[in-house]
Amino acid sequence: MSPIIASIFAGNAIIVKGSENTAWSSSYFASVATQALVACGHNPNLVQAVVCWPDVAEHLTSHPGIAHITFIGSRPVAHHVCASASKSLTPVCVELGGKDPAIVLDDLSNSDFKRVSSILMRGVFQSAGQNCVGIERVIALPNVYNRLVGHLTPLINGLRPGSILNSLPDDQPIDMGACVSDANFAKLEELINDAVSHGARLICGGKRYIHPQYPKGHYFSPTFLIDVTPSMKIAQTELFAPVFTLMRATSVSDAISIANSTLYALGASVYGSSTHDLERVVREVHAGMVAVNDFAVTYMVQLPFGGVKGSGYGRFAGQEGIRSLCNQKAITRDRWPWLIKTSIPGPMDLPLDGRGAVQKAWNIATGIVWVGYGDLRGKVKGVRGMIGL
Repeated sequence: MSPIIASIFAGNAIIVKGSENTAWSSSYFASVATQALVACGHNPNLVQAVVCWPDVAEHLTSHPGIAHITFIGSRPVAHHVCASASKSLTPVCVELGGKDPAIVLDDLSNSDFKRVSSILMRGVFQSAGQNCVGIERVIALPNVYNRLVGHLTPLINGLRPGSILNSLPDDQPIDMGACVSDANFAKLEELINDAVSHGARLICGGKRYIHPQYPKGHYFSPTFLIDVTPSMKIAQTELFAPVFTLMRATSVSDAISIANSTLYALGASVYGSSTHDLERVVREVHAGMVAVNDFAVTYMVQLPFGGVKGSGYGRFAGQEGIRSLCNQKAITRDRWPWLIKTSIPGPMDLPLDGRGAVQKAWNIATGIVWVGYGDLRGKVKGVRGMIGL
């Protein structure tokens, strides 16, 4: 919705091409935009939703009638989109996956512990983990590590998957929905088993879940995996799933090193009370966005959204996002045309007049440069050169 809104405000028409796996929801959200246009007295045809198979999408991504592409998705697909867009030299904003770290410092106060734990739970399990800036790695320092394990274990064990669309008022609350597809489940189970074989501890979950009421739903058990190290495959692979991965750091420096150990660098967050340590993490962690004692608030306040390294380039949202949807035009005018108009100084007018004209022209040219870019003494030198002193 953010790129759609920005495109409208920048004066563009928009084609929304969602994944074939999200055909219904892509069309639904596009209809929200079209109905808003109708309500405001504008043409709803400014926003078009297109659903197609991947082999047809290149017609759009390479089409010379497209002025800009905002791509949100995976690295492998991004390579195809960018290669296709290069045929018509269409600029692309690329927002790819993440392996977002949440660093929990040892100086977290007792009063903040429960608040931060709740934020971590939300950051990992909202939308069943299917969030590009979801928390994929919680990196905790020694004094808070075991405390997190003890506090979070019953919470994660108690999470209830289900479908809010089919629930009744008297049904048990639902904490987490289904995944969009089960295509990734076998890989998830493999990554979790690999981590356990290399020393990680599986506290709960770790496998797909057959829901008794919704056996055809794509559910993955809420998972808590601790003692994960950077060398494990699961610590380097974007999961996009309801898996709480806890990693131990020995110091602030070690936590930053672990956070920076992946090819991804989309978002990050840090929790603690020491301004010095918090600002050090903000400064040294590789990320396009960092939240201090909060999670993913970038969306809410509409700051520029995007990553670096393997998480892509360009930004949407914020002023920078609006500008990226415009073709900027630089315009110059005489400030006081009734007083001074741009003209070529006589000694520099072509063809040069006489044998001494070259030196005069050179003095004026260098004088202009000194006046424009020199310090006070340089500007005086430039004026003297221009008037021939």
